[in-house]
Amino acid sequence: MSSDKAARRAKFEAVFDDIREELVDHCKKEGLPTEALEWYRKNLDYNVPGGKLNRGISVVDTAEILKGRSLTEEEYVKAAVLGWCVELLQAYFLVADDIMDASITRRSQPCWYLSPAPAVTNPSATPVVPSTVPASLANEPVSITSSSFKHPSVGMVAINDAFMLGSAIFHLLKVHFRSQPCYIDLVELFHDITYKTEMGQLVDLVTAPEGVVDLARFSLERHRLIVTYKTAYYSFHLPVALAMYMCNIPEAYTVQLPEGTKTLKPYDLALSILIPLGEYFQVQDDFLDFSAPPEILGKIGTDIVDNKCSWCVNTVMGLCTPEQRLILDRNYGRKGDIEAGAEGADTEKKAHGQDGEAGGLCEKRIKELYEAVGLRKVYAEYEAGVYKRLNELIGSIPEEGEIVDEKGQKVEAHRGLKRQVFTSFLEKIYGRSK
Repeated sequence: MSSDKAARRAKFEAVFDDIREELVDHCKKEGLPTEALEWYRKNLDYNVPGGKLNRGISVVDTAEILKGRSLTEEEYVKAAVLGWCVELLQAYFLVADDIMDASITRRSQPCWYLSPAPAVTNPSATPVVPSTVPASLANEPVSITSSSFKHPSVGMVAINDAFMLGSAIFHLLKVHFRSQPCYIDLVELFHDITYKTEMGQLVDLVTAPEGVVDLARFSLERHRLIVTYKTAYYSFHLPVALAMYMCNIPEAYTVQLPEGTKTLKPYDLALSILIPLGEYFQVQDDFLDFSAPPEILGKIGTDIVDNKCSWCVNTVMGLCTPEQRLILDRNYGRKGDIEAGAEGADTEKKAHGQDGEAGGLCEKRIKELYEAVGLRKVYAEYEAGVYKRLNELIGSIPEEGEIVDEKGQKVEAHRGLKRQVFTSFLEKIYGRSK
């Protein structure tokens, strides 16, 4: 990580320390007991700041681009609060998603619902003291989840913890933006994006239910729907739209060009670029899960054995012969060596994959099929085409000319939409290897 990028991240992370204390202090003023406050603090620390933070930092970066200058300290804090609201939304989704998927790890540590419960002192109860504790310490105050005792996991309390992460967003918006003209727009945007993401999660869950492998449910159109609603709206559209509202970009404005005036609807225009950009990002993610070596990707790809409705399998279904389709049906979503329908297939559960593989021979057969139909070439053509189309869309944003009001007078309240908002996203993504 470059020193400049590290410094920007550190500055953004510093705001989270204030936000966490603000949220915990609010609960304290509401009268929550100490053990609940400790639990909430651990929930926030464990689930919110540990990722790449790309979504949150994008709000700050976009605000700076739209204003055309460095943000003042007050502006930076407001932009960072919005950025951390995006990260809270991400945390809310991930905590719930891990429970639904019965996932084991997240960000190289146990998923929150499987992690050790935060230490909670219960002064009103007398813990059962194990025989290993010396008699001299038997009457000492103890934490009921201290290392001397059986340490329970967070468990299904994580469901309520997810709710609290989501609700924290609206508390922060009320505290920091209630007096701002954009307040209701921010609130409605978060509600709308949350609902859309939940729709995408529903489509994903019913397309590939746990324990059911049925490629007839899959299609590129279904993949596009899942990607758009589950990923693109909150990962790409939300950070940019938040910065636009904060920077007073109106729903429509007029640009005086040499050839005449042109009325723009910047939020619609941004959406028309950011949704395809988000789809491209997920397609790229799907392809790298299959093609990138684990030492470069940073993890072992699992989309094949996990029965994911991936761009790869949907694309290959449209390219393969009937014989190859039979290989797909018999091996996709299986973790062992025995094909579906073969003797022993119903009882085999264990994967026998080599280093760098998630599964066994079933996964290997699928990867060989991907290579046989030329998936790498298809992806290269897709990437070149989508990169060209996105640049054309970005280039349609007029930057020359003057923004004017209905009387033809120059507008000073904002600078309009800028191509750099979108090129900065695209250049980070294009050609990435992990």
